[in-house]
Amino acid sequence: MKRHLITTICLAIVISVSTVNCYADGITWKIGHVRPEGSSVDIDVRELTEEISSKTSGQIKFDIYPASKLGDYSVVQERCSFGEVEMYIGPFGTSIDKRLALPAVPYLVTDWKDAQKVFSSDSLLMKKMATYLEPQNIKLLGGWPVYFGGIMLTDKPEAPKDPSVKKNMIIRVPPINSFKLTAKVLGYTPYPITWVYARSGLESGMVEGLIGGGAEGYLGLSKYGKYYLAINDHFEHWLVYMNLDLWNSLSEQDQKIISSAVKTMERERFQVAEKEEKQSLTKLEQAGIEVIRFGDQDMNKIRKAVIDRVWPQLEQETGEDFSSFLK
Repeated sequence: MKRHLITTICLAIVISVSTVNCYADGITWKIGHVRPEGSSVDIDVRELTEEISSKTSGQIKFDIYPASKLGDYSVVQERCSFGEVEMYIGPFGTSIDKRLALPAVPYLVTDWKDAQKVFSSDSLLMKKMATYLEPQNIKLLGGWPVYFGGIMLTDKPEAPKDPSVKKNMIIRVPPINSFKLTAKVLGYTPYPITWVYARSGLESGMVEGLIGGGAEGYLGLSKYGKYYLAINDHFEHWLVYMNLDLWNSLSEQDQKIISSAVKTMERERFQVAEKEEKQSLTKLEQAGIEVIRFGDQDMNKIRKAVIDRVWPQLEQETGEDFSSFLK
């Protein structure tokens, strides 16, 4: 009995020492995003992780996975929920909870000033999003504003500024109903595929264009496009999130460090994103793509058509919270 007690005590000491040594060496998290290495979001992610590592004295380290190397964003969302991926910055799938489509409501905001008000991490919308994500075991930390969306096409459509005219073109839409409905209202035939397969869809001729992205996102596919319609149909705002169980296991100090770093990144990104969007439009033109811009009258016509026909369907799909975010 005495020998058994001594053995148990020794084993407990070994485990305790091993745990301390492991913590002393730090832990390494996987963090991913959807853009190539060297892109704006990649640079921001590297600065974010360096700040967190520095302020936690190296206790939290990161392996960064750019260009969807951890999988499509909807797959990573599930992996993060299970704890296989610790942290991510990117779009969010809506298959589990349709309310997660609220940030993608077309024409929810019309300019960058509105966007910052509606999408900042302390806004009503983002607070609601945080509550929707908790049952998926995901902690929402903030966001990364990207751009206003548009349509890239391989050929010029008939009457591109008139939503009542059928375009007789099949275009890729994300597997989110708001984009499918918007494409239909604008006269296109939607074909839902994830971003990962957008390139092959264009190469094979399966689709003749894309909606769900913006000028910056389409730059990597510019050799397939000839026209870009700057319709500003949605505001692309990527979520910054992590595994909720992991978040709850952190000390209050580490939680504050991570939360503060993400909010700083979001705030600084809002200061430069609009300028970067304009630069991306210029780069599209330099790549040989004709950018079709819309005046106030044309934009209002499109916006009204989408609001009148798409919003009621989205309200039925997402429930009573929908009206909370309307102007």
